[in-house]
Amino acid sequence: MTQLADRVHTDPAEIRRLSLLIERLPDEGLVDIVLVDGSRQVGVVATRPSLQTFLDADGNEGANAVLRLEDVQGEGRVAYLWLDEIVKVRPLQSDEREFGSSANTPATGRSKSN
Repeated sequence: MTQLADRVHTDPAEIRRLSLLIERLPDEGLVDIVLVDGSRQVGVVATRPSLQTFLDADGNEGANAVLRLEDVQGEGRVAYLWLDEIVKVRPLQSDEREFGSSANTPATGRSKSN
């Protein structure tokens, strides 16, 4: 049985973008997510999502995915996010963590002010 989605995607470039986002969502990884509306969600990825086939309101078939993001506080709250609404995924607890402009020097690990 096919599920309904607000938006479905058939464009290969958009499907590739969704696939790349999925690669950034490790099982049980702690992530900071930026959504298209500019809001942020921080939580634990319950299980890496996978692209699925959905129908939109007009009956068009295409791809999308749902991310289950669990509350970091362990209070049992869960957010379900459509993958196409995610702009950026930043791992917070992962080997893939992005550090941007770090205050530490690579050789010593000490602060530049030391």
